[in-house]
Amino acid sequence: MIKVGDTLPAATLMEFVEVEGNGCSLGPNPVDVAQASAGKTIALFAVPGAFTPTCSAKHVPGYVAKFAEFKAAGVDEIWCLSVNDAFVMGAWARDQKTEGKVRMLADGDAAFAQATGLTLDLNGKGLGLRSNRYSMLVKDGKVASLNIEGPGKFEVSDADTLLAQVAA
Repeated sequence: MIKVGDTLPAATLMEFVEVEGNGCSLGPNPVDVAQASAGKTIALFAVPGAFTPTCSAKHVPGYVAKFAEFKAAGVDEIWCLSVNDAFVMGAWARDQKTEGKVRMLADGDAAFAQATGLTLDLNGKGLGLRSNRYSMLVKDGKVASLNIEGPGKFEVSDADTLLAQVAA
C-alpha cells in the first residue's frame, strides 16, 4: 500500500474536457500522473463512485467550497479520482459545478487504485472493484500526507482535514 514518502504510481487517468483549450481536445483526454503532478502541490481525494450519496453530498462539495483556501495555502490543483469512466466523471463535474476548481479524473479500469493498494471490493453490491475513500497531499509527485477512511466512514478524507495538513 502507498505511504507517506512514496512517489505516485505511474498511471494514466482520463479527464473529460468540456471546452477545447490549453492543448486539450474536447472529450476524454489522458492525464499522465507523473507529468501532471511534477513540480506541483496537489490536494488529491478519491471516492468509491460518482453520484453516490456521501461522495455527492459531502466529499466533492467540501473541496469545491474550500477551493480558494486551498489555493491560498499553496495548493496548485485539487484532484478527485474515482473508478468511473471519463464521461461519467464529466457529467458529475457538471452536476457538482467543479469547473476551474476540482479536476474530476477517471480511473476507469482501477489501475491507479490497484497500484496504490487503495482498492475497495464492492462486488456483490453491483459496483465491482472501486477505490477506497481517502485524501492525500502530493508534493512534486510524492505523498506528503495520507488519510485513509475505514469501511463506510467519512471522517479523515474531508477538505477540512487535508486543508489543515496543507497549512501545517
